[in-house]
Amino acid sequence: MGDPKYPRRVWRKPKRPLNYELKMEELKTLGTFGLKTKRELWKAHTELSRLRKQARSLLALRQEVRQEKEPILMKSLSKIGLVEETSTLDDVLNLQVTDLLSRRLQTVVLKKFGFKTPYQARQAVVHGHVMIGDRIVNIPSYTVSIEEENNIQISPDSSLDKLLSKTESVSAEPEAAQQPFETEAEAAVKPQSEKPAETEAEAPTEEPESAEKPAETEAEAPTEEKVEKSSTEQPEE
Repeated sequence: MGDPKYPRRVWRKPKRPLNYELKMEELKTLGTFGLKTKRELWKAHTELSRLRKQARSLLALRQEVRQEKEPILMKSLSKIGLVEETSTLDDVLNLQVTDLLSRRLQTVVLKKFGFKTPYQARQAVVHGHVMIGDRIVNIPSYTVSIEEENNIQISPDSSLDKLLSKTESVSAEPEAAQQPFETEAEAAVKPQSEKPAETEAEAPTEEPESAEKPAETEAEAPTEEKVEKSSTEQPEE
């Protein structure tokens, strides 16, 4: 046993932490589950590798010993909702890191109470707004069992319950309340449909102007002829 001041690390870094594809995948997982640092993700990977190693070691045992130890592992995993009671060791080997992260208290609270983002759910847990049974749990990475999942509730002394009820009432508004927006949109479309009629009405007013122009040119034409005649008559005098 080591010194309690310096406990052993429960996580391992990846072998190639600077790999571009690995970094993009880790960032996507961090945003999906609202993890604070990559250390939380590495802890989940380390726990998953431990479970797989334990399943592979059971597969290497004799059938008699395996029948005694396999139910213990499967019972512990089914208790926290990772596998079903009728699952086998092959199902344990097929587990993904997202299966472990989905059993965190932060993720369960996000799905149950309908927060907008996982970071809001994390803040509610850290600030002590979430209770499991009669006790307040403020650890987002707490692994929730199947029995405890039904006992998760908002603390009665918290004001978060009122905010959640308001958001639910706003989201549950009937569709009839949205009809005025549709009528306004229709009102905005109607003047556009009337614009062609106005242009047609304006078109006749432009025709008389074009009809008057030839008359003016005809009236001006004699004056030009008179000027030419007067110019031709002057030399004869």
